[in-house]
Amino acid sequence: MVIIDFFASVGRVFISFVQSAGRVALFFAEALVRLFHKPFYLRQVLVQFLHIGYFSLPVVGLTAISSGMVLALQSYTGFSRFSAEGAVATVVVLSMTRELGPVLAGLMVAGRMGASMAAEIATMRVTEQLDALTTLSTNPIKYLVTPRIIAGFLMLPVLVLIADIIGVMGGYIVGIYQLGFNPSNYLQQTVKYLEMKDVMAGLIKASAFGVIITLMGCYHGYYSGRGAEGVGRATTNAVVSASVLILFMNYALTALLFDK
Repeated sequence: MVIIDFFASVGRVFISFVQSAGRVALFFAEALVRLFHKPFYLRQVLVQFLHIGYFSLPVVGLTAISSGMVLALQSYTGFSRFSAEGAVATVVVLSMTRELGPVLAGLMVAGRMGASMAAEIATMRVTEQLDALTTLSTNPIKYLVTPRIIAGFLMLPVLVLIADIIGVMGGYIVGIYQLGFNPSNYLQQTVKYLEMKDVMAGLIKASAFGVIITLMGCYHGYYSGRGAEGVGRATTNAVVSASVLILFMNYALTALLFDK
């Protein structure tokens, strides 16, 4: 009897997971289909460009420069044991462009914008503003979700590119002014092993992360429960699910893009 109850509980969890995944897939598919239907809410897209991109620059920039500086220090500490201090610059630039830039920027934006989107749309659900949009012959997904997904897809690569530059600059500052590297040699080592595919791989990851963040924020907000508790749960679920999916997607894309 205990074994039956165990498998029954596992089955319920699995069925719930499949149902949730299917609902997210249908939600995303509808948002994509609405992308090609009139009217086009260009103003909404531009507003989301501002919120996702410009207003996220401070937190992304601070995260990137601190990560680059710490990475340079830790790399120097490890490589000095093998007399390979000259590889610090290469490690910093490859780590930032391939992994740290996209992942850290994605997680920061997920914490900031994923929660914001979920709270905003969930509040609209609670106050019946979504029903009002439908009454006014305005599709809520077309008006609220599609512009956010477009903005996330386009603005995350911009943020990641800026984060890469700032992070490498942080490593340069530590390398020159604290570790005593020659500036010319450091810059040469920075660009020597950096290839365009490293930068492009990071930007591809960023676009995928942007879609994940906006999709999770909008989805959990759109299907939130009633009342303040529903809004709070939607906000939490949006951030947690976006962060977890970013980490899994990062592994999948890394295996795909850098598979030798």
